[in-house]
Amino acid sequence: MKRLLSVLFDRYTLLGLALTVGLGWLLNGYESKYGSHLIGQSARFASYDWLFRAARAKPPPKDVVLVLMDEKSHADLGQQLAAPWDRRIHARLIRRLTAAGAKAIVFDIVFLTNRFVLPEEDAALVAAAQESGRVILAANPRPGPSPKDVPGVDPPFRALRRAVQEHWGQVQFLESDDLIVRLHPPSFPPFKPSLSWAVAKFLDAPVTRATNETELAANMSAERWLRYYGPALSLSPCPYEDALDPARMPDDFFRDKIVFVGASTLTKFSGERKDAFASPYSMLVRDNQQLIGGVEIQATATLNLLRGDWLTRPSQQAEGWLAIAVGIVFGAGLMHFRPRSIVPLTLGSLAALFGLAMWLFQRHNLWFAWLIPAYQIGAAGLYAVAVNSIRLAFRNRLLLESVSRYLSPKLSRQFAGERAEELLRPGATKQQVTALFSDIAGFTSISEGLDPDELAQMMNQYFETAVGRCIFPTDGTVVKFIGDAIFALWNAPDPQPDHAWRACDAALRFRQQAVQENHGRQLITRIGLHTGEANVGNFGSRERFDYTAFGETINLASRMEGLNKHLGTLTLMTGETHRLTGDKFLTRYLGRLVLKGFGHSIEVYELVGTPEQRARFADLHTAFAAALAEFQAGRLDMAATAFTDVSQRWPADGPTKFYLRTLAELREHPPEGRWTGEVELKEK
Repeated sequence: MKRLLSVLFDRYTLLGLALTVGLGWLLNGYESKYGSHLIGQSARFASYDWLFRAARAKPPPKDVVLVLMDEKSHADLGQQLAAPWDRRIHARLIRRLTAAGAKAIVFDIVFLTNRFVLPEEDAALVAAAQESGRVILAANPRPGPSPKDVPGVDPPFRALRRAVQEHWGQVQFLESDDLIVRLHPPSFPPFKPSLSWAVAKFLDAPVTRATNETELAANMSAERWLRYYGPALSLSPCPYEDALDPARMPDDFFRDKIVFVGASTLTKFSGERKDAFASPYSMLVRDNQQLIGGVEIQATATLNLLRGDWLTRPSQQAEGWLAIAVGIVFGAGLMHFRPRSIVPLTLGSLAALFGLAMWLFQRHNLWFAWLIPAYQIGAAGLYAVAVNSIRLAFRNRLLLESVSRYLSPKLSRQFAGERAEELLRPGATKQQVTALFSDIAGFTSISEGLDPDELAQMMNQYFETAVGRCIFPTDGTVVKFIGDAIFALWNAPDPQPDHAWRACDAALRFRQQAVQENHGRQLITRIGLHTGEANVGNFGSRERFDYTAFGETINLASRMEGLNKHLGTLTLMTGETHRLTGDKFLTRYLGRLVLKGFGHSIEVYELVGTPEQRARFADLHTAFAAALAEFQAGRLDMAATAFTDVSQRWPADGPTKFYLRTLAELREHPPEGRWTGEVELKEK
């Protein structure tokens, strides 16, 4: 048990646990509902906002109409932007909406100021409100003074309060520092309700019912979070002047609706902050919907109360315990996975967390600060990847040092990686590869007379150049050295879509190296290339690793190398390799040959150089191709003449000499049966 605990909670795991739990504690620190610049507040607010942005859009409720006092209404109705409206116009609107059958008429306008207001305007407004019986007013906590020039007249707000039978509410908002209103407007029981609460109570919403004052006070002061129904102007907006005219807005538009009357987002007295706020949708919508008016927020809060779909949130203590649990699970848990597994686990966990938050939001009207555990999970993932990558790097280095005595650096790095267990397991897989065999021409005679030290020095220098400057730069895998020969592979163990090109590039690099000499004799490398399927893998055991390849593909690559001796060439490839490289290299087609031990003919190509060298060899290749065409067509006398001409112009060309020898043999031993144009080699 002690050993298990030491494995599960080593010092790195304990540090990761402390990191994630500490981050959660820090982000879940002191919280202010009104907003602050404290750490974690932006994460909480963003958690709320992104739920709305990511939720599937639904049609907004049709229970509300917004009658907006916008700039056009000011102009059409002859009202100044910097003064209160003529209250007789509001009286007309009340009578119009009452006649249309509006369920309630809510004024998000504070009728307290008496500047520029005539007594007859107040009287008309009071009379209309009293006749309607459906008017709910907005009010500030304290009413304004009586008009000094009309002694004995009640302040207009007191008269209005009596006219509407005390159906009024306060209009304060609890906007955050980012000017987004997330909480319902506050009520202060028992006598100071918010405007939205007053409307809900007027319409007898279930939430406003209570059996005693204690229950009523609890309901009024409960924490409720706004559920927005969309961006600004989602709740059936209507210009004020249109609402007055039945020809523009028929009665059916207002019947059985709650009508909110208020300023649009742009109209306010000069010098005052406009009655406009940001919303969770502000960053996603057009300019005219980025700011939402206070009247629409009041309407949204009222709909929340009537429909019972306001949002609730767990206590800060509950979210704190969630942060501790997330810190323990992910801070300790992710440390026991490999780096390549940690990333999908982290991303999957973040997706699951967001899915849970959306499900609670849409199905249960509950939201929580889900971004805080998301930050914890992300931090735990980054920490686990960093620490485990460093651990794995040290482990790989030790493994690399262990196997580097037997394997090439390329293959050693593969074994030191996360595929070590897979590659060390005995067995093989069938895989397409491009194989290269190299050999030093005349090595036996060159090595004669050399003492062992000279021979070792010569071969070490040769192999260092061949491997370090030719094979490894093209990401080839050196399988083994066989005397003076090198056997290398491409496309194993790492997949390489351009493996044939890489092998040809390595072959040309051999030719680009400075020629080594020994006792006046040059070390000339001959190379054979072939592409095909081979059995590749560990043909040894776990204790004695031998990564190699077997099959006809490997044998044919070796035979291509040996064929150079017969054709007088340096680098040969089969048609399979040529088809994969196309015109990326300069090659010469040398015909179809039947090699001893193979029951079918092989297309053979000489790898000459790069396409830029085409002009240098154009005449030779054209003349050779014409002679070869005569040979393959069976016109042997014409082929002999053509090859003789090529030999006279290019006496050192090995393939031309090969076909002249072949033609001489055919004259002595004419072919039997149907001519195929193929040359059969009697020896390896």
